[in-house]
Amino acid sequence: MPQKLSAKKYMRVTTRKTVINKKIKGTVKSTTKKTLEAITNSDAKSATEEYKKAQKALDKAAQKGLIKKNTAARKKSRLNKKIKELVTKK
Repeated sequence: MPQKLSAKKYMRVTTRKTVINKKIKGTVKSTTKKTLEAITNSDAKSATEEYKKAQKALDKAAQKGLIKKNTAARKKSRLNKKIKELVTKK
């Protein structure tokens, strides 16, 4: 347990930021999972809608520094590639 006042404050800030970061990462995971689920169900319309949400969540996470920009770009690219394959298949 921290003794100094500044260390106590830093501990409070860290716990608050940890909660926020976990929430953002959770939305990234859930939106990408929903997108992949829609792709496997061959539902192009819902897949594109979920992709937009996933893209937004990935961009926010990259902007906050939770994931690297290249990681976000790679994940968006792979999802987009799968959606394009689904759309052209029909």
